Amino acid sequence: MAVGTGVRSMDNAAGRPGAKRLAALVTGVAGERPGYRALAQGMRTLLLDGRVALHTRLPAEREFATALGVSRATVTAAYDLLRESGYARSRRGAGTWTELPEGARLTSVRTPEAGEDVIDLAVAAPGALADELAAAYAAASEDVARHALTPGYHPYGLAELRAAIAERYTRRGLPTRPEQILVTSGAQQAVALTLTLLGRPGDRIAVENPSYANALSVIRQLGLRTAPVPVTEDGWDAELFGAILRQSAPRLAYLIPDFQNPTGRLMPLDQRRRIIADARATGTWLVVDETIADIALDVPTPPPFASLAPHGGEQIVTVGSLSKGHWSGLRVGWVRAGARLITELTAQRVMADMSGSVLDQLVALRLLGREEEILRRRLPLLRDQRDRLGGLLGEEFPDWRWQVPPGGMSLWIDLGRPIASALAGAALRHGVRIEGGSRFGADPGTFENRLRWPYTQPAEVAEEAVRRVAAAVDAGLGATVEEPGRPHWVA
Repeated sequence: MAVGTGVRSMDNAAGRPGAKRLAALVTGVAGERPGYRALAQGMRTLLLDGRVALHTRLPAEREFATALGVSRATVTAAYDLLRESGYARSRRGAGTWTELPEGARLTSVRTPEAGEDVIDLAVAAPGALADELAAAYAAASEDVARHALTPGYHPYGLAELRAAIAERYTRRGLPTRPEQILVTSGAQQAVALTLTLLGRPGDRIAVENPSYANALSVIRQLGLRTAPVPVTEDGWDAELFGAILRQSAPRLAYLIPDFQNPTGRLMPLDQRRRIIADARATGTWLVVDETIADIALDVPTPPPFASLAPHGGEQIVTVGSLSKGHWSGLRVGWVRAGARLITELTAQRVMADMSGSVLDQLVALRLLGREEEILRRRLPLLRDQRDRLGGLLGEEFPDWRWQVPPGGMSLWIDLGRPIASALAGAALRHGVRIEGGSRFGADPGTFENRLRWPYTQPAEVAEEAVRRVAAAVDAGLGATVEEPGRPHWVA
């Protein structure tokens, strides 16, 4: 299904922020009642890090000035500065629209600088177990010869890998056939393909709030209208989730029920069953992201979400990946759904990248065969790293609060004050990339009191990261505005 790429206005009806919401975003990075230079800088920051979309119409000057509590002249001067620097363009009678100057890049993609001494905590994924990965590649290389005589295109994925993934689901309580599996280039492609196929611009999608930043980016890019459902210290509110499904009847819902990213919460079985029943009643497609399900540190690995639904959940699409349990560099994920939907997704996938790497899929097959042993080694390491990081942070920042997650990859920290963007900026100046909560909000700019801190780094790296962030706090947070054009990303 084709996705429209035309310009879009920032109106609430289309699910994009109007003057009041944009004012809230800008003041979050530029301060209250900003001057025109700070206002323009704040707008550039929001645009570069993806919190305001490209080719989006900005509010009228008078309306925006009222929302900000500043003079119209301030907004006019800020818009002029944005146009002069290439971050906006205007056309008589059509308003002012966001733009990027030539050579600028969105911060959703980062290009590391050579020799850069930066600890990257924007990525919540561990390195591979080197010996297991090397052994898998060595074993897979023996199988390459028989594939070398073929063209090497497998749009659905290698047959033996599809069978292994299907058997994995069946073993965990969700009977699955190989034709119900599409192997993708990572879970992100799986999510993007699914939402693109099933959603249309303007459709509603229920999302957890907060949620995975890259999935939210896809949702915004597709022009879907979010219906946020809070994930709090107490977890999901299944009653509210059901009410949203019944009242707005969203076409889609995107869920991370297992060690939710970024909160680490685990959805109880009774809430899962209730959401499944409500979604069936409203005809809502459930897109369930289970990429972190294997990282169960203090509890048993949860069963597949769709295993709780009648007939395996006809309107449930499950996404999985080897990124968290094995290695993100492998870029092997999958979709589990009905065979007909898998065929439609594959037709769409061909337009994106034809098919995945044969060698990587052969490696994935070997790793899946060793999965039990690999997780037996990996999970205790992650558990120790989680507990050690918690101890370090507790000593250095006694006012910060968090719940210890029963699984997953990161702590969702309550800073007690709305300083996350300023803290992230100060940490970067001290050599640590870390993401404030606004990256994960269904409404961009929210969760300014939250910080996602992964515990996927080795002990010595974690200690150094804590030391640097503490030094940044001691030196003072300073301005909340990030350096424009300084690219970074979230995973």
